[in-house]
Amino acid sequence: MTERQPEQDDEQRQEPVVVRDRRKIDPLTGELRQSEDVAEGEAAEPAESSEVPAVEFPDVPETPLADTPGPSAGEGIVDEAVIPPSSVAEVEKQLEERTADLQRVQAEYANYRRRVDREREAMASGGKASVVTDLLPLLDDLERAQAHGDLTGAFKAVADKLTGVLEKAGLESFGDTGEPFDPSVHEAVQHDTSPEVDGPTVTTVLRRGYRFGDRVLRAALVAVTDHEPSAEAPAEGQRQPVDPPVNGELPIDADENAR
Repeated sequence: MTERQPEQDDEQRQEPVVVRDRRKIDPLTGELRQSEDVAEGEAAEPAESSEVPAVEFPDVPETPLADTPGPSAGEGIVDEAVIPPSSVAEVEKQLEERTADLQRVQAEYANYRRRVDREREAMASGGKASVVTDLLPLLDDLERAQAHGDLTGAFKAVADKLTGVLEKAGLESFGDTGEPFDPSVHEAVQHDTSPEVDGPTVTTVLRRGYRFGDRVLRAALVAVTDHEPSAEAPAEGQRQPVDPPVNGELPIDADENAR
């Protein structure tokens, strides 16, 4: 009996198991029910109020703006600083120096941009001229084929298209018969004289020359004919006088004796 009594006391001291249903919807009725955060038999403690008590401020009479007195002389007003003339001159000098520096930098930038544009154009023109120079032997072959009558049909159409594209890019041919001889663009390989020309004239074109823009890609090989004055017979008034006979005999010509 003495041993069972403590066991019974422990059983009486154990807290009962409480099962709380926290489902928001009642499974029997299907209605929404309020959550029960407070256990049965326990009184809910009143929540502490977080509201801040209102503070009442005394009424302040409104005063019109026009009636508000302004600050008296010397109160709340800072006297304007008087800048000496030397400081003004120094500021103007610095402004002129900065303006001159800005103008110089702007002029240098403008010159740099123009120089870069010229170099870019020169590089592009040089690249085109290099490609066209490599195509000049092909143009010579086309010209010889045309001179022999072999440039016909589809071959002629391709040749005309190629020539048109090169001329559109800036290629120009020179070296025609009858034009004056110019040593800067013509290379004379033959020389002749004739009274029919007034000066050095191109009479035969052995190889046509080409220029690309202001650049001469190849000089023209030509034959040049120069002017030759013709031998004119002496006029009647300019005939030499005949020596009169001496003692009934004609004078002996020295040239006849020499012959």
